[in-house]
Amino acid sequence: MNKKERTEKIIETLKSLYPNVKCSLNYETPLQMLIATQMSAQCTDARVNIVTETLFKKYPDAESFACANYDELCEDIRSIGFFRNKAKNIILCCRRLIEHYGGEVPDTMEELLTLPGTGRKTANLVLGDIFHKPAVVVDTHCMRLSRRTGLTKQETPEKIEADLKKLVPPEEQLGLCHRFVSHGRLVCTARSPKCEICEINEFCKTYSTQKKGK
Repeated sequence: MNKKERTEKIIETLKSLYPNVKCSLNYETPLQMLIATQMSAQCTDARVNIVTETLFKKYPDAESFACANYDELCEDIRSIGFFRNKAKNIILCCRRLIEHYGGEVPDTMEELLTLPGTGRKTANLVLGDIFHKPAVVVDTHCMRLSRRTGLTKQETPEKIEADLKKLVPPEEQLGLCHRFVSHGRLVCTARSPKCEICEINEFCKTYSTQKKGK
């Protein structure tokens, strides 16, 4: 079975296991998705959701974030990691949104990457979940599973993204990344993965190598 065929089998199996997947961050608007995703870096989605429940009521739009007092915003998001840098980026990001995009979140990778605090992972999540464009969201689960299954040998998120874009049909890209998150949390965990019960183990390079070594 070649890599393309294995990719198709992995997509098909994960779709049957996790038919209804979506981003686990809570949001109602494109701006909220953008801000929540920025805050989720090196922090759990569950913790971010606790913070944004009150944060988005206090700051309902780009203007309110852009005008926020830095020290006060730091206190508002203190319970998440790297809160000082994130507070600075949120304010600068929203100021740029107002100055260049009329307070609206842009819908291209190039424009999103000009926003402070926004890398390719955040941009892809916004493009996929908000604007329904093909998007490969390379988070820690996607990196781990795509490497373990042999879909890529690359180490960096950008190179992994490029490899997956070649292998995965555009309409399946975002869904696969969300399913990697679900499978990574439940089965293919960072430590002590449950390989024996994994339903994609027959398509997994790591599992195949382990079996040969026994």
